[in-house]
Amino acid sequence: MTSITRLSVWQLPLTSHEAYYMADGKTCETVTSTILRIDTDDGLFGWGEICPIPHYLPAYADGVIPALQELVPILIDADPIGPEALMAKLDAHLQDHRYAKSAVDMALWDLTARAAGLPLYRLLGGLQTRDLPLYHSITCVEPDDMADMAMEAYGQGIRQFQVKLGADKDWQKDVERLLKVREAVGAGPLVYGDWNCGGDRLDCTRAGRAVTHLDIMLEQPCPTLEQCAAVRAATGLAMKIDECGHDEESLLKAHALGCLDAYALKTSKSGGISASRRLRDLCLYLGARLCVEDTWGSDITTSAALHLATATPRRALLNTCDLSGYVSPRLDESAPVRQPNGTIQASDAPGLGVTPDMDLLGQPVAVFD
Repeated sequence: MTSITRLSVWQLPLTSHEAYYMADGKTCETVTSTILRIDTDDGLFGWGEICPIPHYLPAYADGVIPALQELVPILIDADPIGPEALMAKLDAHLQDHRYAKSAVDMALWDLTARAAGLPLYRLLGGLQTRDLPLYHSITCVEPDDMADMAMEAYGQGIRQFQVKLGADKDWQKDVERLLKVREAVGAGPLVYGDWNCGGDRLDCTRAGRAVTHLDIMLEQPCPTLEQCAAVRAATGLAMKIDECGHDEESLLKAHALGCLDAYALKTSKSGGISASRRLRDLCLYLGARLCVEDTWGSDITTSAALHLATATPRRALLNTCDLSGYVSPRLDESAPVRQPNGTIQASDAPGLGVTPDMDLLGQPVAVFD
């Protein structure tokens, strides 16, 4: 039986190519990513990554290593093949801390797929969507600048655009942002405005009603599902749920409230690939479209999302995100990148198909064995 012998941990700052401004004073510029490698007694290994944004979820980079240390007695000498069995033991030992566990789960899936000699998507549902449609996220700045960013991404083949809103708490300015991006990319492409929970019911309703004559979708305008559902009902605009959807109970609630038109499926938010796969299948049953991605990160977490998206039926896949293309440094310069037609493909190499640059990572900040 294969047994885990060592956990090695690195931490690396990832800097966005441009600062991201979001509603309610939230920003994202340089964020610490934690990289995990799990090794076994027979030479197998797997990579995981978690890059939490503190104001996005109840998670923070400095909490990852202590949580991993708490899990070491369960992980060392355990059989890593077939991640869900071992993840159940971790959940019994330490409640929640799903963001830290997501890196473990990711590494276990990478290791399992490497042991099988298969790309990870083969274990998650097979090849269902080869060319994965990308969206482009536009930071909340001046409307004309956002329109220019949209046009630049449009020139790279992108046809789905996430417009960040609410940074200046001016709903009329948000309307202008949506109008100008919509005008810049023309009819057809998907445009949706995202408040990241930072709006209130009144202003989000006013902004939404001002663009009801256009093809616009809204994303997570308010902090609660009930408020999001109220905006959905008042505007008649389709709704994508993000922050408020993190487990089966919350997705079923959003569906019952009538605001689950689409869902941002993020591995760190769910607790890893294992939990994300279950939520994906629930969304397939409920009829919600899926954006398969993660909170933030470089090539490891990006590749994990791409494999799960590849194993998702095309009818249900709204889009995915090339997170590693938004930040520097890259962990693996040979990992998948955005194609000229606005799509991306998962690697066909065994596991995640990612080989981090060890010179870039340097010495681990923690080793558990």
